[in-house]
Amino acid sequence: MASRISSFSRRIERWLPQFVVSPLFAASLFFVYGFIAWTVYISFTRSGVMPNYEFAGLIQYERLWATPRWYVALENLFIFSGLFIAGCLAIGIVLAILLDQRIRIEGTIRTIYLYPMALSFIVTGTAWKWILNPGLGIEHLMRELGFEDFRFDWLVNPDMAIYTVVIAGVWQSSGYVMALFLAGLRSVDDEIIKAAAIDGAGPIRTYTRIVLPMIRPVLFSSIIILTHISIKSFDLVVALTGGGPGYATDMPATFMYSFAFQRSELGVAAASAVMMLVTIMAIIVPYLYSELRGTAR
Repeated sequence: MASRISSFSRRIERWLPQFVVSPLFAASLFFVYGFIAWTVYISFTRSGVMPNYEFAGLIQYERLWATPRWYVALENLFIFSGLFIAGCLAIGIVLAILLDQRIRIEGTIRTIYLYPMALSFIVTGTAWKWILNPGLGIEHLMRELGFEDFRFDWLVNPDMAIYTVVIAGVWQSSGYVMALFLAGLRSVDDEIIKAAAIDGAGPIRTYTRIVLPMIRPVLFSSIIILTHISIKSFDLVVALTGGGPGYATDMPATFMYSFAFQRSELGVAAASAVMMLVTIMAIIVPYLYSELRGTAR
């Protein structure tokens, strides 16, 4: 009898983690991957205001790529992604190198740099909307100081508005990149840096030729994370520009939302969502493959 109870207890202990995790796994499987599969299927139908489950081939993709607004969204995505990733990497690496010198108030400075990352993109967009507003922000302040000819109206300029999104995004995310690189720099043996200094290598050469190449995985991880953030950018654009002026700052995510909930073009919106998914997979899957392949070795 005692052996049966002991065997039963061992079985419960073995299967208890699966029982605990299974509801969460089932919910994720349904609400994440289930809706991804549903969106992919809807993109191959004639869905409009309401879903239509009759298969219609690539008609929604043809409509998507025949829409001029989609090309504006893609152009803005390339501009934003390029400048956003480059700006965050440049500022984050420089800040990480400066903090790696182990200055006395490092903790305070690190907290200040990381604080923007604690804010949501909605808060960031709203704050920068006030700062960049010609009637309230920088332009108004400079004119109050006596610079009457000063102009900084990027927020309402269709040709420059996308760059205001870049400014706000870099301001928020560069501190996160700094934290990643600072952790990577702290993992490098100090003896290597001392040996480089003895050999006559200056600080710039030491970091660019020796230290940074040693933490290359941190660079790749940062690029993947920033690319993912830029592709799915929605709340920052909505809070800062609302996609305007007109649709000058439209991004694929705001394009999808507009066609799904404002223009009742569910099929086109689903097609744009699938294109975003394919883009993210094209970036992440090769990275994961290389990482897993390296781990297997």
